Amino acid sequence: MIDAHLEWPFLDATHRALVTAARAWARESGGPAADGMEAADVDAICRRHVASLGSAGLLRECVPARFGGARESVDSRAICVLREALAQRDGLADFAFAMQGLGAGPIALGAGADHAAARWARAAGEGAAIAAFALSEPDAGSDVAAMMTRATRVGTDWVLNGCKTWISNGGIADFYCVFARTSDEGGARGISAFVVAADAPGLVVAERIAVIAPHPLARLEFRDCRVPGSMVLGAPGEGFRLAMRTLDIFRASVGAAAVGFARRALDAALAHARARRMFGGTLGERDVARAMLGDMGTAVDAAALLVYRAAWLRDVRRERATAEAAMAKMQATESAQRVIDDAVQLHGGLGVTRGQCVERLYREIRALRIYEGATEVQKLVIGRELLRNAEEAVR
Repeated sequence: MIDAHLEWPFLDATHRALVTAARAWARESGGPAADGMEAADVDAICRRHVASLGSAGLLRECVPARFGGARESVDSRAICVLREALAQRDGLADFAFAMQGLGAGPIALGAGADHAAARWARAAGEGAAIAAFALSEPDAGSDVAAMMTRATRVGTDWVLNGCKTWISNGGIADFYCVFARTSDEGGARGISAFVVAADAPGLVVAERIAVIAPHPLARLEFRDCRVPGSMVLGAPGEGFRLAMRTLDIFRASVGAAAVGFARRALDAALAHARARRMFGGTLGERDVARAMLGDMGTAVDAAALLVYRAAWLRDVRRERATAEAAMAKMQATESAQRVIDDAVQLHGGLGVTRGQCVERLYREIRALRIYEGATEVQKLVIGRELLRNAEEAVR
């Protein structure tokens, strides 16, 4: 049944209203842009999406009320239903929405409403400023402890030197939440978080990175980039904790975006199976096609259940849902890859034709299995949490 998942007990009327609003916004936005866009076109579309999502009030779900947000605290289920609805329509719209929350998240968690950086969180929630989250480095992606970017105190300021890469919204962001090492403590200790304005002297967009599903992505360099001490989030040394708390809020929503992509692929496959004539009937009348569709539908629902369970645990039960969010992210992205691949297979030659819906989804889904923790990292997280729970149970 269409939209049956919106009646699941994990969600309430406010979440269903958000889905309606997101779909209305998507219809008015004109849908996904054509393939073959130049980087400048992608940049312009993302800027337009951020401004439009802000005007529609949808970005207010990305920040808490003290920064102008819609709720007292960010609701993970709201983020998930919005990302699923947007991704089902337009991958760039989902990207634009998600990055506003991810980029503003460390500010919301590490600063008060009167903090100097608060204006950036407010602007992100209004769609008046484009946000970015700068954590990854060439040799420090999954291994955050290998971070080399340094911040040195000079008077009341900090001076940043180093490199960040694979930074979404790199090159178009108005501000970056940047994580840098401020002490020689080992591991993740000694990492601090800073808000750096895009026009800060010494912040250089060194390279724009082209990927298979175009979106703004860049390598940044910090060359004696001076940042006021008022732009430190939380206390020095708390940066890693802020980064992980932010990712805990948004990790399940990566799974929600994957579910949105998978639903779109399933819809396209069902329409094609019903319409495609072959062997005196339709493709949908062939047992092999029905079996594939059965697997696809089951995978979509199973992934969605994990996603909304993780979000519900965080929002309603107020539980630490690290393992559940990792399960949701891993299962939803891996399942969506298989669902979309099956949709391509059912379309035959059309499935690999540039510009077809399923071909576009095939390119869009791939990155979700990598960013915000690759599948292999999620397995390690889940295993660690299961062992921790088992140890606590026998104490």
